[in-house]
Amino acid sequence: MSLRRALSVIVASVIGLIGLTAVPAQAAPNFKAPYPCGQQWTYSHHSAEVRLALDFVRTDGGSTAGTPVLASASGTAYRYYEGGGAGNYVVIDHGGGWKTYYFHLSAFAISNGQNVAQGQQIGSTGSTGNSSGAHIHYEQLYNGVGQPIVINGGSLAPYPGAYYQRYLTSDNGCGGGGGGKYWVDTFSNAPGYASPSSTAQTGTLYKGTNYVFCKVWGREIRDGSGNFNHWWLRTDLDVGPGNQYVSAYYLARWGNDQARDNNGTVIPDC
Repeated sequence: MSLRRALSVIVASVIGLIGLTAVPAQAAPNFKAPYPCGQQWTYSHHSAEVRLALDFVRTDGGSTAGTPVLASASGTAYRYYEGGGAGNYVVIDHGGGWKTYYFHLSAFAISNGQNVAQGQQIGSTGSTGNSSGAHIHYEQLYNGVGQPIVINGGSLAPYPGAYYQRYLTSDNGCGGGGGGKYWVDTFSNAPGYASPSSTAQTGTLYKGTNYVFCKVWGREIRDGSGNFNHWWLRTDLDVGPGNQYVSAYYLARWGNDQARDNNGTVIPDC
């Protein structure tokens, strides 16, 4: 075999091996919901949405329009405008081939090319561009290809084709430890309220191990045995809306006017 022929065989073999060696996908960031901590939104997908996008609208009693839009993960944020489509929108480059898109913003909250942290506000929810009402159009792309939306490591697929079939409560920007959640045991079902001063029950947190976000001082809850508590814990109810309050009176491991998680950590103020 001639030297030229031998080299050709070697080169072809190397190229073949390269072709058989798949380049592993870069691990995705731990994406969080693109709206503030404790808020509950519904989401849907329709056939006209490209790149496996989801549209989100708020369902916890607050206004969708004007709600802060938050970075799902840290990265470099870029501002754009497309009058006949996305309107005001932001693209965040998270590195490793991963990007997220946020369409139809009413306003920007960052400069072009700004580095942002997870949970940082990048804009406000609106209806600019080709939009029939305020919502967040949200996408996750890997190397330019749309991916099924994953939040906190869990896929939201299969997507619903209409709103009010599936819901997502955010833990983005909650602060504190453990991703903004503090795990507590409750000794019985706890009634939920929209605020620490409200007396109109909005739902129920079931007895057992639950997460809470933070605490607020409010009206006293007291029983006939002299047990009491003034702290109220913001959480998502098992029955009822998200971002509600239950009394720390129901904590199984702690006494009067204490609000600690199961590890003994003092739950932070809201």
